[in-house]
Amino acid sequence: MSTFRHPSTWIFITLLVLTWLLARMGAGWAEATGLAWAFDYPKAWVIPLKDWVSAAMKYLVEDVHFGFFTFKEFTRAISWLIEQPYNLTRALLAEGFMDGPGRRANQILPPFSWITITACVIALGHYARDWILAAIVGFAFLYLSVFGQWESAMITLSSVIIAVPIGVIGGLSLGILAYRHPLFDRMLKPLLDLMQTIPIFAYLVPILVLFGFGPVAALVATVIYAMPPMVRITTMALKAVNPEIKDFGVMTGCTQAQMTWRILVPAARSSLMVGVNQVIMLSLNMVIIASMIGAGGLGFDVLSSLRRLDIGGGFEAGIAIVILAIAVDRLSQAFSERASTHQPKSKGNALIRYKRSFAILAILVAAFLLGRIWPFFQSFPEEYWLTTGAFWDNSVKYLNINYYDAFEAIKLFFLNYFLLPTKRFFLGLPWPWALAIIALIGWRFGGWKLALMNALMTLFIVTTGMWEKAMITVYLCGVSVILASLIGIPLGVLAATNRRAGGIIGVIIDTLQTLPSFVYLIPVVMLFRIGDFTAMIAIVLYALVPAVRYAAHGVRSVRPELVEAGVVAGCTRWQLLTRIRLPLALPEVLLGLNQTIMLALSMLVITALVGTRDLGQEVYIALTKADTGRGLVAGLAIAFIAIIADRIISASARSARIRYGLEDAHG
Repeated sequence: MSTFRHPSTWIFITLLVLTWLLARMGAGWAEATGLAWAFDYPKAWVIPLKDWVSAAMKYLVEDVHFGFFTFKEFTRAISWLIEQPYNLTRALLAEGFMDGPGRRANQILPPFSWITITACVIALGHYARDWILAAIVGFAFLYLSVFGQWESAMITLSSVIIAVPIGVIGGLSLGILAYRHPLFDRMLKPLLDLMQTIPIFAYLVPILVLFGFGPVAALVATVIYAMPPMVRITTMALKAVNPEIKDFGVMTGCTQAQMTWRILVPAARSSLMVGVNQVIMLSLNMVIIASMIGAGGLGFDVLSSLRRLDIGGGFEAGIAIVILAIAVDRLSQAFSERASTHQPKSKGNALIRYKRSFAILAILVAAFLLGRIWPFFQSFPEEYWLTTGAFWDNSVKYLNINYYDAFEAIKLFFLNYFLLPTKRFFLGLPWPWALAIIALIGWRFGGWKLALMNALMTLFIVTTGMWEKAMITVYLCGVSVILASLIGIPLGVLAATNRRAGGIIGVIIDTLQTLPSFVYLIPVVMLFRIGDFTAMIAIVLYALVPAVRYAAHGVRSVRPELVEAGVVAGCTRWQLLTRIRLPLALPEVLLGLNQTIMLALSMLVITALVGTRDLGQEVYIALTKADTGRGLVAGLAIAFIAIIADRIISASARSARIRYGLEDAHG
């Protein structure tokens, strides 16, 4: 009852009722009462921030000089430096070494053969863990060869091999600086929040302007996208190092550099490897978006299939990305586990100690020499390729022919009774009332600081002319998150309480998590055409994973003694679930809801390809027109929506932990 005694709760309920009534009355009533400005923000009041940003970018590129060179020449020099190792890696893995430009170039040295690279990853798997992992990663790379995805996969892998070290080194350096200097840490956190919440499309435009169209611009975008988790994990890992280990370093007279690199970083190695794994997976998640600015590889194959509505080709390239992601993920996890355990040194001569390296070298030489005579040893023959494209195409055709009416009925039901009423409600909201409610929610859960932050961010969206598109964004994200939660939370509870169901659900969730976001659009567009319903289905599928995972984790994390106390008290299984497990899992469920919202917002830009009219489309249009200001302002609006949701839900999750005694109110 304490919640309802809080005065802000009753104020919030009153404002919510008033808002609903005003939204129902609509703008027509506002016209009659002279309050039209509250429903339709006047264009004369809009701050032309996007024009200012575009002008500033133009000035930066064309007029800023550093002595003998411009800022643009400076960034192009960085681009050239990144391009050299990338071209070398791409030549070794995918294209070979050429003696001329363009299509007229002749290959003077072929790339590593498919046999050599497959043998190399098998050796890495065995070195990192055992023969089981070696077989898994070997099968993954063999799949890429047999299904004709080898060259595209190697181009993608080349990008990952270059982007990951840059992301890891940059993230590690920033994380160490944040650990050493608390002021820098406080300044860095808002920037990391923006990097993780602004859609990648929003800063593709300035990256294109500064670094040019091509793989290097895609690499820079990938690093920006993948680096923040490494920064956060580095700072957290260093702070979590046992104080006794730090005291030992102080007692032995270590300098600051020695303390960092000889004491703290080695002690936090296992946690830091988790950050490396995150950088790898986020880099692989970027392959399709990066293909839009010249990265090529598997991402380009998926994107071109989507444009042609080639469901078979899109699925095959998407599955290849999943296979590659699983192989790289398993390898990085194995190396992470190996880094955290002591490994005895190998004994014997060099041939015994480095037997894997010598074996790879022998295979490399043999494959190169035999490949000169029999092409099979260089590249897997095209005539032996397998394909599942026809299966996927025929499956969708069968569904369309036999179940078209059923699909249309489902689509119309959701549109008429769920989507359109919700959309009309949000578009009918007067912005002053919405601003007041958002600020009040912040005050209720996080005090005046959160209320002020919410109000300022909402005011930014309003005054930059993004209110209507923001409301469409909130509507589409909101309905998708509701559906994802209604599906995901029960699945998570089932996975936590039933081992067999948990195994099946785990496989499905792992597949959804590794499947590229664009791949969701291909079958959904083929079955439901374009529009908000199609976007909603794609967002739900993409954002479902955290709702399931966090709900399952929360239910499993309930202390066994509390469950045993319920059993002793005579609770049924249903009572144990509804009165003990779920209430105590509420904080984790709320954090899962938070992550679901983040993923839904990140998917909105991609669903702009299927006809949505929200902030995601605004960002996508800015990319196609190279309009820096438009893209960044729309991206900031999406980021502010994400940050508001994140802070409110995080504050409510903390309140729930305090309420159930899981956290100290003063902690």
